[in-house]
Amino acid sequence: MNLRRIKSELAELAANDIPNINAKPISDDNIKWTGSIIGPVDTPYAGGIFNLDITLPSDYPYKPPIIKMKTKIYHPNINEEGTICLDILKEQWSPALTLTKVLLSISSLLAEPNPNDPLAPEVARIYLNDFKTFTKKARDFTEKYA
Repeated sequence: MNLRRIKSELAELAANDIPNINAKPISDDNIKWTGSIIGPVDTPYAGGIFNLDITLPSDYPYKPPIIKMKTKIYHPNINEEGTICLDILKEQWSPALTLTKVLLSISSLLAEPNPNDPLAPEVARIYLNDFKTFTKKARDFTEKYA
């Protein structure tokens, strides 16, 4: 693992002080991190705090971080286990990406779900066919769990 890279990413997170996004290591070896995203304004997730478990693999940044949503959420691209369907966490990963960029992408996914590439097919179906019901369920989950 590239400790210089990790220290650089920590400095980037601290220097940019991006509103609504937070991440920091929770282990001395910098492998385990915790993070959070505040739900984007004008979405059913607004005001919710969504906690993340972040694990950096031993060959980071050549392999993507493993990020799980710890807060229960009603979203077409996040399943009940907290797995996040986001291409940059899989086949579109590049060492040029940083944790800041990944967290911003997850925040964008909350604002703009992709129901055409769902990880929760039933939620995607409701999103596409009954947006009002989707919005209500997502808001209810946010109020209850986030």
